[in-house]
Parts: sequence; C-alpha cells; structure tokens
Amino acid sequence: MNIEEFKERIEMGEEFQFYYLDESYWISQNEKGLYLTRESDNNSQSFRTTDELFERAEIAKKKLMIFGMK
Repeated sequence: MNIEEFKERIEMGEEFQFYYLDESYWISQNEKGLYLTRESDNNSQSFRTTDELFERAEIAKKKLMIFGMK
C-alpha cells in the first residue's frame, strides 16, 4: 500500500496497528479527531484531520510522513 492509499483508508475510518523499533502503535479515530498512540505507555498524539496527522505526528522524533510506504 502506498502513502496515498494509506491516507485514504484512514479517511474512510479504518484504524491501524503497526510496529516500529519493537514498539506497537495505533492510529485510531473518533468524532473528535485522530490519534497516534504508543501502546506501551498509552502516549497519545491527537489531530483534527488526516493531513494534520501525517504532517505533525512523530515517532522516535521522526515525522510519520517520512516512514513512506510502498
């Protein structure tokens, strides 16, 4: 899946769990916004839109957008 398809699927309401550096993360959402949460300590970042999620979310001090998907 490429990054555009990933964004579209989130916009359609899908939620995702993924792993990075042996840590589990969730992208979830509700009527108030979208969330990127690290499972180990429930550290959560919140965003109003999918674009904001991809522009501002960080994992290990790296922007989510740079994790590019193929």
